[in-house]
Parts: sequence; C-alpha cells; structure tokens
Amino acid sequence: MKLLRLIAVAGWAACAAAQAAEPIRIGVSGPFTGGSSPMGLSMRDGIRVAAAEINASGGLLGRPLVLVERNDEARNERGAQIAQELVGREKVVAGIGIVNTGVALASQRFYQEARIPMITAVATGSIVTRQFLPPQYPDNFIFRMAANDTIQAAMIVEEAVERRKFRKVAILADSTNYGQLGREDLERALEKKGIRAVAVDKFNIRDIDMTRQLIRARGAGAEVLLTYGIGPELAQIANDAARLDWRVPIIGGWPLSMSNFIDNAGPNGEGARMPQTFIQEADSPKRRAFIEAWQKLSRAERMPSPSAAAQGYDGMLLLAAAIRQAGTTHGSRVREALENLREKVEGVIMTYEHPFSRSDHEAIDGPAQVTMGEVRSGRVVRAYEDGRKKSAK
Repeated sequence: MKLLRLIAVAGWAACAAAQAAEPIRIGVSGPFTGGSSPMGLSMRDGIRVAAAEINASGGLLGRPLVLVERNDEARNERGAQIAQELVGREKVVAGIGIVNTGVALASQRFYQEARIPMITAVATGSIVTRQFLPPQYPDNFIFRMAANDTIQAAMIVEEAVERRKFRKVAILADSTNYGQLGREDLERALEKKGIRAVAVDKFNIRDIDMTRQLIRARGAGAEVLLTYGIGPELAQIANDAARLDWRVPIIGGWPLSMSNFIDNAGPNGEGARMPQTFIQEADSPKRRAFIEAWQKLSRAERMPSPSAAAQGYDGMLLLAAAIRQAGTTHGSRVREALENLREKVEGVIMTYEHPFSRSDHEAIDGPAQVTMGEVRSGRVVRAYEDGRKKSAK
C-alpha cells in the first residue's frame, strides 16, 4: 500500500513538472507578404526579440514562451480565419499582432468571445479598441500599442496648419477601412481648425496611376497633400506628383515611413512627414540593444517599419509583465493584470507605468508620446529636435 502511495505521489509530481514545463503559446499574426509586409515583418521580429529575451531569463511562470505565427496577408477574411484557428485549435493564451485596421475589426472578436487578451500592436483605426465596450460587453479584451488615428490625424493637421501655415489642403486616402476612417479623422481635425479640405479623393490598393486625383487637388489650389494609405500607393502618389512637376509637400499617417514608400518613391519621397512612435536611433542603451538584436535576428540593417518593430517588442513585454503579475495564463486574470499593471516596464518607445486601465486600453495617450518623422536620404529621422521628448503614461 505504501509503495502504491509512493508511486502515486511520484506520478503526480512528474505530471505537475511536465505541466509546469508546458510552453506558453502566444498567437502572432500579421501580413508577412504583400504591400503591408514591411510593417508585419518588422512587428513580428520585434515580438521575436522580446520573446527571446524573456526565454533567456527563464521564461514565464517557469515555462518557455512559444510564438505561434500566422500570415494574414492583410486580408480581412484570412485574419478572421487565423484568429479562429489560433484560439480554437492552437489554444493560445493571448494574441499579439495585427497590422491592418480592417483585419483587426474582422478578427479581434474571436479573442473577445474566447475571453483571451489581444494586444493589437500596429493597427491604428480609432475604433479598434472600442469594438467591445460596456454595457454590451462587460469586459474588453482588446488592447493597443500604436498611436491611434485620432492622435495621428490631429498631429498631421497641426503640422500642416499650425507649424507650416498651409490653409488649402487636399486629402488622398485609400478605400480600405484604414484609409476611410483615417480620412474621417483628418476631416474632424481640420474642422476644429476651421478648415475644410479643398479636395478629398480616394484610391484603391494596387492602383498604379494617381494623376487624376492629383490633377483635381492641384486644380483646387491645394498647397499640401494629407495622405492615408500604405507604402506602395503612397509612393505612386509621390512619383505621379513629380511627373506632373508638382512639388507639393506630403504629410500623412505613419505608413509614409514604410520601406516600400521610401524605396519606391526615391527622391520624390524626400521630406514626407508622418507621426512615429519610434525612430531607429540608438540614443539610449535600451534602444541600442533592441536595434542590434533586431538587426541580428532579421539580418538587415534598416527596419522596414521602425514603429511596428518597437510596438511589437513593447507589446510582448507588457503581456509578459501581465502574465507574471497574474501568476497564471487564465485570460480574465491576465486582462485584469493588464488593466492594473504594478510593474514599471522599460520599453523602447517609453517606460510604461500603468499603461492601461479598465476604461482605457490605449498604451499611447496623445501626441506627447509620439514624434514627427521625416524622410531624409532614404531614412526616417526626427523632423524636429524637440521630438526627442517622450513622456510615460
């Protein structure tokens, strides 16, 4: 009988040890191919750097992290399918990723329904974290690392109207959820300044001729173009404006920093300005270490989308801090920990102190935590020296 008890105890201990060592599975999704891939790949590799650091220091709760990665191809239906797969078959305990606003709106609901936290690292549409608010949804499981488009649109308009004194502005936005929601944010920000755009136009993903829209904007007397789109189409705008011999300033959403805008536009993209949460600049030991680790992992010198890389990295660190605080991977407990993080987390965008609350799931509060970037000599740099200032939440 005693032997049987000893065997039972040994069996329980072995089972407990095996369970303790079971990996913590985190879902990672984004566009790793196609026009949005500079953002997706930068984000993914930022998350990988953070996960490697966490595993090197012993993992979480005595267990290693495993990233379950999927390419959503920037397609809404593919993103929804992946979210179902990660939550259902792969049994992830949390998700991090998502680049495109439309994909976020289509896929986040599967994390919400499963009561599993999702940290949306890159998608900026202003409604992304407001899909599941009380009273219809007592608990919101969607968090965000990026500067949302309400913040970005206000910064874009401030740059155009206040800093650079333009009064006749044109808006060019793509036809996706991202572009059209961003256009609405721009129009609201302009209205607060008492300005109405002289021209508002749209274009489709993969359009290869923007001359019609540009001729209309120039004919309306536009002094500046405010844009909402992603790299390839933004480059088409810059190149077609140059072909029309119209040297018009371009100020827009943060995808103007994407490598496929900078490379495809070449000299025609010089001077474009956009809000950025992170500039690839080793101006602190933490940022230097992150950049070097990212470069080593990616085997590339330039980040195709620095903000996406940093937001992925910081988001993984915040998720890890929440799991440590919760002492479990149970979804509701991790959500509660995210809403009341006690640990200060040193990221590369900033040091986070209580980044979220029950009513506020945005890590970035406002323009004080964002800087204005500018394309110069094929890279994104700070447009202004005062852009170095950062404040924690």
